[in-house]
Amino acid sequence: MHYSNEESDQKRHKTDIKMESGPEKNNPPAIEHKAYARIGLLGNPSDVYYGRTVSVSVANFWASVKLEPSDDLVIAPHPTHDLVQFKSLGHLVDRLKNEGYYGGVRLLMAICKVFNSHCKDNGINLHKGNFTLSYDTNIPRQTGLSGSSAIVCAALSCLLDFYKVRHLVKVEVRPNLILSAEKELGIVAGLQDRVAQVYGGLVYMDFSKTHMDDLGHGKYIPMDTNLLPPLHLIYAENPSDSGKVHSTVRQKWLDGDKFIISSMEEVANLALEGRAALLEKDYARLARLMNHNFDLRRRMFGEDALGALNIEMVEVAQQVGAASKFTGSGGAVVAFCPDGPSQVKLLEDACKKAGFVVQPVEVVPSRLNEIDLKTLLSK
Repeated sequence: MHYSNEESDQKRHKTDIKMESGPEKNNPPAIEHKAYARIGLLGNPSDVYYGRTVSVSVANFWASVKLEPSDDLVIAPHPTHDLVQFKSLGHLVDRLKNEGYYGGVRLLMAICKVFNSHCKDNGINLHKGNFTLSYDTNIPRQTGLSGSSAIVCAALSCLLDFYKVRHLVKVEVRPNLILSAEKELGIVAGLQDRVAQVYGGLVYMDFSKTHMDDLGHGKYIPMDTNLLPPLHLIYAENPSDSGKVHSTVRQKWLDGDKFIISSMEEVANLALEGRAALLEKDYARLARLMNHNFDLRRRMFGEDALGALNIEMVEVAQQVGAASKFTGSGGAVVAFCPDGPSQVKLLEDACKKAGFVVQPVEVVPSRLNEIDLKTLLSK
């Protein structure tokens, strides 16, 4: 695992905000924010079932959103991800097969709507200025690395700064706003990803029904990223659709299926045990918990739902003795090699042979600035 150890990198990751001068001196500066991919280290997918998770924000991939003051409010399409001009019918069809029908414009529109509604409902006054929102991303699609929520998270940060209301929207509430925007679009997800991207770093999350009912959100505890062992990210060039994996299991859970309910509680407990293992730096225990997390998911969802390619990624890692599990709902895997560099080399060779991409995980430090931290302290 690589850490950004230069002071300038720390500052960049902590706020990821850039100010750019406009063409005239009187023009307000542009605002730019990044949000990073996240890895569900333990406990997923129990966040959707009043469970617990441990997640880490990673610098390997990110989405960025730029807000520039303008006369009209404009949501700018991305030249690649929101493509509407093609060389031929075949080009259009290939694009839809690989990228789907949706780009990021709908995500930007949705968070603007949700943000406006939240401010109105909570008596937060917004000035009348307009802006142009544009985005970019290098997070691979359908890899379970939270690409959609990264765009929404970065856009929310831009809106908070443009309207100067960051101090009025509590950090704990922001993941709910991001998730609400995605729900507007029918995206199936839980709070885990959004919490990881808002907070950054390593976070333990408790989504117990008591917390959700009483607070409206979970209990989120940042942890020292130095507690993490070296991790590796494995993903496929042509991943599965992570948005469809939860469907049947969730219905069974709602219907009171005893096996699903007990198994999901067991998954949630893995995060609790994993937090203890990290605090004690008991990495042998962490490895066992990661493998068990995947085993429980496999039993609940079944191999057809998980997909052969996703299962193969996990098994390739486990065949060389590495611990492994999905980063999210499929498309990418997080692996831990407890035996060190020699085992990492075996993992790299095995992944190359199988046609998978493997790279060391780069951990993002906490993303909370002084204003954010003050909202955490105020009750």
